[in-house]
Amino acid sequence: MSMDITAAVKPVVKAFFDPATNTISYVVKDPATTACAVVDSVMDIDYAAGRITHENADQIVEYIQENGLELQWVIETHVHADHLSAAPYLQSKLGGKIGIGSGITVVQDVFGKVFNEGTEFQRDGSQFDQLFEDSDSYMVGEMQAQVLHTPGHTPACMVHVMGDAAFVGDTLFMPDGGSARADFPGGDAGELYDSIQKVLSLPDETRLFMCHDYGPNGRDIQWETTVADEKAHNIHVGGGKTKEEFVRFRTERDAQLDMPKLIIPSLQVNMRAGEMPPADDDGNTFLKVPVNAL
Repeated sequence: MSMDITAAVKPVVKAFFDPATNTISYVVKDPATTACAVVDSVMDIDYAAGRITHENADQIVEYIQENGLELQWVIETHVHADHLSAAPYLQSKLGGKIGIGSGITVVQDVFGKVFNEGTEFQRDGSQFDQLFEDSDSYMVGEMQAQVLHTPGHTPACMVHVMGDAAFVGDTLFMPDGGSARADFPGGDAGELYDSIQKVLSLPDETRLFMCHDYGPNGRDIQWETTVADEKAHNIHVGGGKTKEEFVRFRTERDAQLDMPKLIIPSLQVNMRAGEMPPADDDGNTFLKVPVNAL
């Protein structure tokens, strides 16, 4: 596959790193206007104390306001299992539409059952303003953004290409980080390999922006690379590694990994577009902990 990108369209990308979850959020500005999008925002949680705060999101709000930008889109590359989304908080402060891949309905169906959400929990993606299909496009100001469906890590994973920049979610990590796990419900190592190849079919000069980085081998945190660099140096898929090699390695590695520490609250919140579960009659909000269900 191939996708045209206009080298002259070079969005301004501002990164925000959250050390608690090793997540990178982005403000992506159309170079021709004041319009912008936010990709993969973070809401802070003290899980042990049961406290939600918005320090990370407030940094994004402050940046957008201080630079006179107009927030048009709040993008989720997928339903994150390692951090909570601040999408509705950003929308309440700055407006914009919340968008995610249409595969969210699969995730909602699976985890609606895991968390025993009942029939009142809608599994049609209606909590989001926009459900994207493969090859869909949308506008950020005068800049066209295009969407690639990249399942494998989760069914709802999407890569968003804005000008010469692509926001890859968990489809890829930095070259020395390799790739994300494929053992969540709906994940598939073979699909992940194919999705990565789709990303690596973009022009070599395309800037790739990661959702996570863990500083392997003690290096400083990084989040930007290129298609050419990934093709040449990615330790899991670079240098012409075959699908069979990748699937074997990914399957063996995933079997040794612990679940993300925030998976329980993250999935319950993120499958609701970042909203908390409904409060009880006394106004109290609770997150469930399934036993022997994940």
